[in-house]
Amino acid sequence: MADPRGFLKVTDREVAKRRPVDVRIMDWKEVYERRESGVVKAQAGRCMDCGVPFCHQGCPLGNLIPEWNDAVWRSDGSSAIERLHSTNNFPEFTGRLCPAPCESSCVLSINQPAVTIKEIEVSIIDDAFDNGYVSAHPPERLTGKTVAVVGSGPAGLAAAQQLARAGHTVAVFEKDDRIGGLLRYGIPDFKMEKRHIDRRLAQLEAEGVRFRTGVEIGKQISWEDLLRRYDAVLVATGASVPRDLPVAGRELKGVHFAMPYLAQANRAVAGLSVSEQISAAGKHVVILGGGDTGADCLGTATRQRAKSVTTLAIGVQPPESRSSK
Repeated sequence: MADPRGFLKVTDREVAKRRPVDVRIMDWKEVYERRESGVVKAQAGRCMDCGVPFCHQGCPLGNLIPEWNDAVWRSDGSSAIERLHSTNNFPEFTGRLCPAPCESSCVLSINQPAVTIKEIEVSIIDDAFDNGYVSAHPPERLTGKTVAVVGSGPAGLAAAQQLARAGHTVAVFEKDDRIGGLLRYGIPDFKMEKRHIDRRLAQLEAEGVRFRTGVEIGKQISWEDLLRRYDAVLVATGASVPRDLPVAGRELKGVHFAMPYLAQANRAVAGLSVSEQISAAGKHVVILGGGDTGADCLGTATRQRAKSVTTLAIGVQPPESRSSK
């Protein structure tokens, strides 16, 4: 247990500061500032190391949250990242993008604000990269088996890394021109800057993973040919086909799906050429849907200098923080 009296000493939930609104809407950098180490340590000390840690149950990855909270409180960054990496290949992605169901499951939230698990996770991995705790782990020997991974989103990349470390020869196929899937062209930079992807890809390449971009299986290479060339094929394609709305006016000019809009915006921010870009500049924008994708569209339209942005959602207005009651 980090600090047996930590949750009594620190009862407030202190989270990372957002950059000022008038500053952050003028660029595409991440909204949240770097977490202060002292604040992160104090928040980690609030973890009670419950006999039944329901945060494990809330986390789809089963992250060993009390264990790395204890390491953070003891200022043991090496142990913290070792425990975090034991269940999570890419905490820099999940720590920024995950809706944090672990915090909703935190026992402390019964009568206090939940431990800031998500922010502690981001701090662990960012500090680990800064301090050289993250390095490539190529296999000691190869198995002689080959594996093709179709799709380079987080699932495909995580599978590729685990397979390569097991000694298999792995090739990742991506239909777009850059690796990353929806991490690359679906998630705006103000949520997660692309440097986090590129830094991790360098590690995968050092571990022997090969990447082939601009290759759509079924077109440039048939599935039959892929199965002949590799011992195994893992399909990790994303959900890129949108759900249409059969409503009057759907066919009118100016009605767009979210993903093409976000993909074009991400390409433009990356300095890539975009033909016939969908832009919200100078327009009144209405977004149908109040989930994360809708929020991404809202932030993108605002930074493109839309005249106004209105979101229509079927649910109630969300709380200021995800863990709010």
